Amino acid sequence: MDLIHSNCINSLPLSANNHRNVTSKFPIPFSATLRRSKRLSITNLAASTASGASVNGVASTSRSLSEKKALQLSPSSSAMDQLDIERGVCVPFRKYTPETVRNKVLESRGAIASLLLRGVEIVWNLGFYWSTLMYDCFVGRDEEVVADRARQLRNLLCNLGPSFIKAGQVLANRPDIIREDYMNELCILQDDVPPFPNQVAFSIIEEELGQPLESIFSKISSRTIAAASLGQVYRATLRDTGEDVAIKVQRPQIEPIIYRDLFLFRTLASFLNGISLQKLGCNAELIVDEFGEKLLEELDYTLEARNIEDFLENFKDDPTVKIPRVYKQLSGSRVLVMEWIDGIRCTDPQAIKTAGIDVDGFLTVGVSAALRQLLEFGLFHGDPHPGNIFAMRDGRIAYVDFGNVAELSQQNKQILIDAVVHAVNEDYAEMANDFTRLGFLAKGTDVSPIVPALEAIWQNSAGKGLSDFNFRSVTGQFNKLVYDYPIRIPERFSLVIRSLLTQEGICFTLKPDFKFLEVAYPYVAKRLLTDPNPALRERLIQVLFKDGVFQWKRLENLIVLAKENVARMSRNPALQVKSMQNSKSLQFKRKLDLTDTIKDGTRLFFTDEGIRRQLLLALTEDSKLHIQELVDVYRLVESDIDMPTVAVEVVRDFPTVVRDLVLSWSDSVLSDR
Repeated sequence: MDLIHSNCINSLPLSANNHRNVTSKFPIPFSATLRRSKRLSITNLAASTASGASVNGVASTSRSLSEKKALQLSPSSSAMDQLDIERGVCVPFRKYTPETVRNKVLESRGAIASLLLRGVEIVWNLGFYWSTLMYDCFVGRDEEVVADRARQLRNLLCNLGPSFIKAGQVLANRPDIIREDYMNELCILQDDVPPFPNQVAFSIIEEELGQPLESIFSKISSRTIAAASLGQVYRATLRDTGEDVAIKVQRPQIEPIIYRDLFLFRTLASFLNGISLQKLGCNAELIVDEFGEKLLEELDYTLEARNIEDFLENFKDDPTVKIPRVYKQLSGSRVLVMEWIDGIRCTDPQAIKTAGIDVDGFLTVGVSAALRQLLEFGLFHGDPHPGNIFAMRDGRIAYVDFGNVAELSQQNKQILIDAVVHAVNEDYAEMANDFTRLGFLAKGTDVSPIVPALEAIWQNSAGKGLSDFNFRSVTGQFNKLVYDYPIRIPERFSLVIRSLLTQEGICFTLKPDFKFLEVAYPYVAKRLLTDPNPALRERLIQVLFKDGVFQWKRLENLIVLAKENVARMSRNPALQVKSMQNSKSLQFKRKLDLTDTIKDGTRLFFTDEGIRRQLLLALTEDSKLHIQELVDVYRLVESDIDMPTVAVEVVRDFPTVVRDLVLSWSDSVLSDR
């Protein structure tokens, strides 16, 4: 990023213990399972118990999924309960509830008058805009003036304030609510928001930190680095250490405005429930609740600091990803001080090449980091636009701005992987059921009309091959499907879609002929082959067996793709730097480690009669021994397998295999009786 011309500020001494680099207070191996924000996954525990496993040794004593479903059927079940059920999480402490918003608004002095005035302002402006749309339809020019009306809507939302700007940003990613040409215009709201005066921002910093500005910082930029709907960012230098930092400051008096507007939004939504149920299969109030919950989370900068800590924990062992430190003792609910990221904008391919960064390697790192967030951690950056992603000069990818972070439960992650498996196996009926399980369709919806549409979309996209496949074309076709069926896109998945589309767009900027799936497939293949997670082992078996027949060619393709992922990652400059520090560790990472997979496969062969029968049938299919296929697979992995190590691991695991074999045998004997 270009250097910022800063004005010096007179200084006073600041002791070193007034700020520090913050790391996690305790390790969080599953940040999507138990977050410091008090969000607890219940389906993860239920799923683990069902498979005979536990999460971090915790018994599944919390409310079970079946109990939650029972609540859903109860007349007293609220919209927030429905959201929890969809997400597979229970939120014991939440900032947003309709009751909290109502109480906050009505307890303030002059609340009724303020609501009436604001309501009149909103109804007048939106009503006038709606009347122009109706007039356009009446005179038959509605399609001719779409661009002008979309621009008018964007300006209207800007004039109505931060709540409406944020609503516009959300609508820019909701094809289930608004048409595509309007979405494209509203995307401008994500970058083009006017800042508020420096004097006001500096006063908020001093008020929040309880110290004069000059006692903390020796320099601060005279202009904002970036401005958004809820706050703006400055660059500064810590007086005590000389470290460059980014200061994020919240807009003044924004919280009461947000609460008031949310109250009015939900009141209006209550009149639109009938239309929403017909078009989207859910109450309009549910959409407002999703929006309100996310908005109030972004409004709390202490929660953003926790998000940063979670990302730091998740990527602590990844040498290709940079997450900024957060200075918690210099931060509060309205001010956040973070490490300054001195990187190259990821939309400047020439600067990246000049810095000696291999573009292909950097793109592989970016896609892998995005997929890890989505499928491995379940905690992902919800707004990865070009201003929030940088290329470090050592080849790492850096993320900033963690206010808009979303999470997927273990259940949601597994359903997403199920959907990929069903797509590979061309099981479109199960794909449609996956949509119901993820909350796109209301429970009980007849999915049979949707199955042919899904099949047409996937075959049309996949039939073009990797060379022409891109998420934007698939999303465009899916948007049309949304208009034809009562499909609602849950907030967290609208962020997933936006995240994938935005990052794919960045990839195309750096390399116009970039093929997203050519990088994504190798990562998924490597994960399927090497991840010890029992759920992924089960998905691997589903991929390798189709209609009861073992897919030798598919196994070979998975191995080739997984090795390709390892080879691409090893070209990244960040890993070259890592090699200077620990060459042995890097050498291990440059090989496809299948030790655990072979060990688990051996155990499964001896203990699972069904798998054993299928594998033996695969070796003797069509009345011939498939020795050549077995040899071909071995040749693919020969250079990556350390046979002595594998043998030691198998022998070490032998008592467990014997125990499982005895238990399996005893179960079969008892069941026969």
